[in-house]
Amino acid sequence: MYGKNLKLALMGALLLISNVTFSQVTERERPKEWDQLVNGARFMDRFLPMKGNKLSSDTWGTAGVRPRYVDNGIEDRIWSYWGGNIRKGEDGKYHLMVCGWLEASPKGHMEWGNSWVFNTVSDNLTGPFKPVNIIGKGHNPEIFRAKDGRYVIYVINGRYVSDDINGKWEYGKFDFNARDRRIIEGLSNLSFAQREDSSYIMVCRGGGIWISRDGLSEYNQLTDSRVYPNVKGRFEDPVIWRDHIQYHMIVNDWLGRIAFYLRSKDGVNWVTDPGEAYMPGIAVHEDGRAEDWFKYERIKMYQDKYGRAVQANFAVIDTLKNEDKPFDNHSSKNISIPLTPGVLLAILDKKPITAQTKTIRLKIQAEDGFNPQTDIDLNSLRFGASTEVNYGRGSKVLKTETDGNDLIVTFDGKGNGMTEDEFAPKLIGKYKNGKMLYGYARLPYIDYIEPILSARAPVFVQSDKGWEGNIEVQNFGQVSSQKASVKIEYKKDGKMIKVASATVPPLTPYEKTDVRFVTKANFEKAKDYDFLVTISSGKKVLSTFRLKQKVGE
Repeated sequence: MYGKNLKLALMGALLLISNVTFSQVTERERPKEWDQLVNGARFMDRFLPMKGNKLSSDTWGTAGVRPRYVDNGIEDRIWSYWGGNIRKGEDGKYHLMVCGWLEASPKGHMEWGNSWVFNTVSDNLTGPFKPVNIIGKGHNPEIFRAKDGRYVIYVINGRYVSDDINGKWEYGKFDFNARDRRIIEGLSNLSFAQREDSSYIMVCRGGGIWISRDGLSEYNQLTDSRVYPNVKGRFEDPVIWRDHIQYHMIVNDWLGRIAFYLRSKDGVNWVTDPGEAYMPGIAVHEDGRAEDWFKYERIKMYQDKYGRAVQANFAVIDTLKNEDKPFDNHSSKNISIPLTPGVLLAILDKKPITAQTKTIRLKIQAEDGFNPQTDIDLNSLRFGASTEVNYGRGSKVLKTETDGNDLIVTFDGKGNGMTEDEFAPKLIGKYKNGKMLYGYARLPYIDYIEPILSARAPVFVQSDKGWEGNIEVQNFGQVSSQKASVKIEYKKDGKMIKVASATVPPLTPYEKTDVRFVTKANFEKAKDYDFLVTISSGKKVLSTFRLKQKVGE
């Protein structure tokens, strides 16, 4: 009997441990084709060795994270830090707006819901950062500058606004308009990217895309489903940014401890690149020593004058979150990891690049510390669509010529892999020292700023003549639209039934209009219909909106 009870007790203990562990970690199977990716294909390949001057074992943490650079990012024995991004202030200092809670809190790591936001300052981009003042309560902060120049710190369920990064902060709330769309997973873990006209695109935790005219006014939802990769995952921590080429996004599958990298021409429509964006093991020193953090979350980017990401900041923890208890040897901090920003490229050809293109001329621009005429292993270069160069294919070098300090490379057009959907072809290769080289280029014949027309749900009214109605269409783009058409359909027995179509007049940026229509459709009142709203310009589909709604209610 004793043996049986002991066995049952051990089984119960193992089950409890498994439930705790596997509730926080699940191994994700990678696609087999990822095995063929070359160095430079994955976003993860861009991480550089960490920087620091104080390597110490006299600190908290498991053996795997000691010794470490205690002057990298921010840490101490009093506070557990989490999240946050960096802005350079007018004072010339780097400000990391980070959140934290007392390490001694009875709930341990689960005290995160009572976080405080700190303004922490350093003379160096990598740290060490030291708190100078407390902004207020809040979690998952992200700082940006609104169109009017004011600083904004987003926190879950609110925001702080100030004229001065070192000044007084006023708490308030954002306004959100879902525009008849389902809010995917709620409005938390928001991240923001400024557009060319100083308006803002925002992505929420669930992967919905929102737009505000100035960063502080109402955010309007454009998408009706998540923009994340169509794979199994528990997604959170999206970060979005824009550089001189395109929009970028990284989203973390926190359960699988793997993140994905996406790119976009307009911030609304996204493609997912293959390979891990990041995963445990990326915190490495110059000598190869690794800081073996258990989890990397809340990634944020610091950008250079071109918008290129030059440093990633992470919230890291040395163990399972549930195992971080008060007054123990575990905690969390924010770390800084430099990124190689990619080389500056310009395509010199004006005609569209196709499979029939004979040659492609590409200028590689010189920068401080980089001479393209002497530093590149030319034979290693491959250029073309990411779908090709990420796997070692693409166009090869035919010849080179100098242009001042820059280098013009002529590629054989064969194998470029470009399609009409391409908006940012990629260069992958090596420097002569063997390190990875990459960069993206814009296509000279592509319009990167286009109208973004988006519809709300159609409204139907029954009259003596049958059903009629209207549908609101708004231009969220930064340029005026041309005349377009809107079509309303619903799905029945696997077929699409046309309800109505109408003309959408030209709209200036952010202008909206009510488009009236009549229909011969014989609707049943109070019945759910699966509608599809499509806005098109000629044969080009500009946007779609799927919704389920009742008619006549």
